[in-house]
Amino acid sequence: MRRRTPTAGLALALFAAVTATLTTTAASAAPAPVSAAPALVAAAPDISVTNVQAHLTQLNTIATNNGGTRRAGSAGYTASVSYVKAKLQAAGYTVTEQYCSACTYPSNNLIAEWPQGPADQVVMFGAHLDSVSAGPGINDNGSGSATLLENTLVLAQQNPSMTKRVRFAWWTDEEQGLNGSEFYVNSLSATQKSYLKGYYNFDMVGSTNGGYFINRITSTTAAPLKAYWDSLNLQPEENVEGQGRSDDYSFQQAGIPTSGYAAGASARKTSAQATKWGGTANVAYDSCYHRSCDTTSNVSATVLNRSADGVAYAIWQLAVGGGTPTNDFSVAVSPTSGSVARGGSTTATVGTATTSGSAQTVSLSATGAPSGVTVSFSPSSVTSGGSATMTVSASATATTGTFTITVTGAGSVTRSAAYTLTVTGTGGCTGGQLIGNSSFESGSAPWTASSGVITNSTSQAARTGSYKAWLDGYGSSHTDTLSQSVSIPAGCSSYTLSFWLHIDTAETTTSVAYDKLTVQVGSTTLATYSNLNAASGYAQRSFNLAAYAGQTVTLKWTGVEDASLQTSFVVDDVTLQVG
Repeated sequence: MRRRTPTAGLALALFAAVTATLTTTAASAAPAPVSAAPALVAAAPDISVTNVQAHLTQLNTIATNNGGTRRAGSAGYTASVSYVKAKLQAAGYTVTEQYCSACTYPSNNLIAEWPQGPADQVVMFGAHLDSVSAGPGINDNGSGSATLLENTLVLAQQNPSMTKRVRFAWWTDEEQGLNGSEFYVNSLSATQKSYLKGYYNFDMVGSTNGGYFINRITSTTAAPLKAYWDSLNLQPEENVEGQGRSDDYSFQQAGIPTSGYAAGASARKTSAQATKWGGTANVAYDSCYHRSCDTTSNVSATVLNRSADGVAYAIWQLAVGGGTPTNDFSVAVSPTSGSVARGGSTTATVGTATTSGSAQTVSLSATGAPSGVTVSFSPSSVTSGGSATMTVSASATATTGTFTITVTGAGSVTRSAAYTLTVTGTGGCTGGQLIGNSSFESGSAPWTASSGVITNSTSQAARTGSYKAWLDGYGSSHTDTLSQSVSIPAGCSSYTLSFWLHIDTAETTTSVAYDKLTVQVGSTTLATYSNLNAASGYAQRSFNLAAYAGQTVTLKWTGVEDASLQTSFVVDDVTLQVG
């Protein structure tokens, strides 16, 4: 997985934090015993972790024989491609090498397709095969590459009937900016892209102090990956650290549904994660990330095994015939709570996802609302995978207090989610400043932000205090987000959102907006800034949010940076003043 280049101070801090070398099996990282997988996964084969480790040993030997690295374009990388290719050809795959002429280190992607199933219904699984120059890259990303290789061999050996075609890829030049996968996606015609029903990425799936992370965990695409880890009671989390940093991003940018597994890189395991998964809190998931010690000793057999078996389960669920999965879906409400004053209203989004089988019609309803409160849905029914807007309205005489509303989706089965509603007062304006931790000096809560966005790095100065939100600034393709949910009272005369923004850039153009910052309230865009707005110091930006009185909304900043020349969007002192 490619990384954001830290400042010198940050790099020293990271180095000091990750000095412990963990064992192969990472017994300290193993969580408490979990229940066995339920019968629903019985049809999927068990992938031998011993065989996966044997592939890792071969990749490690290749690196040792070629200067200690498998960097794209190097002899070590070429030998890695040859090793994987020989295994695939012997198993009966249709194998091609694609020369990436646009890569930083021109070299080959390796593509393998199992020649069964409809050619216009393709599920794709990928991992980058290259390492960084500093080491052999056995966790990053021999672990993902070997996991896919052993899955291909088991699929060929079992030779089941196929409902979809399965394609596998080993990417080059990922560590230089996702170049191999981007080259491949750009080479596809619109029709070929439409054949791809999902892309699954596996980047660092054996970290010694690892966690259990899934890309876009609430999406329909992620459902089979999550279902397997849920069956082991692992309680996986969203892969926040890896957003925009591995090859799934190339497919996501082309509108292709994506997901994948990851076990974590240089970010540190939290105390809550250590309690849930085992391992050591406040230590990196992979203490040898992008270092020479990323060898076969830097892989947890437990995490690797669970990842490999989860890949097999996904392949069988998505593309293997012989059984009809039960149609099922999930329901979620976002945000999970809100408040409304008498005479006002608030909204939330009800999302659904197909968790197994086929999509189905889901009818939405709600129970538990107090007297004087009505709950409606637009639309009132959705196809699983879709969403609806829930509007909660309170009359002038509505019962006040806090209540649990149960949102129910009814289809072939019934699923529900809870929403906490607070009904307040008699209406009128409750004035004040509504943004929590408005200057970012109190940690991250209640903000939700991409990894590293809320920072006290001295490379970009805060307007006040030490902390601010720094979006982008990488000089490579990247997306950062910052958001906070806010309940806006009804009955006030003014509603002013303000924040201070500093933009600096290395772009030299005076006419093209290469890098952009979008400011949104809900799904409405308030403003878009770019490298063309760069200037010294901070400038205050203000907006009238009177249209959102009586609602709970999400304020969101999204920074999107292109492939070269950094632009930094630095936000500080955010306020929403009502009165």
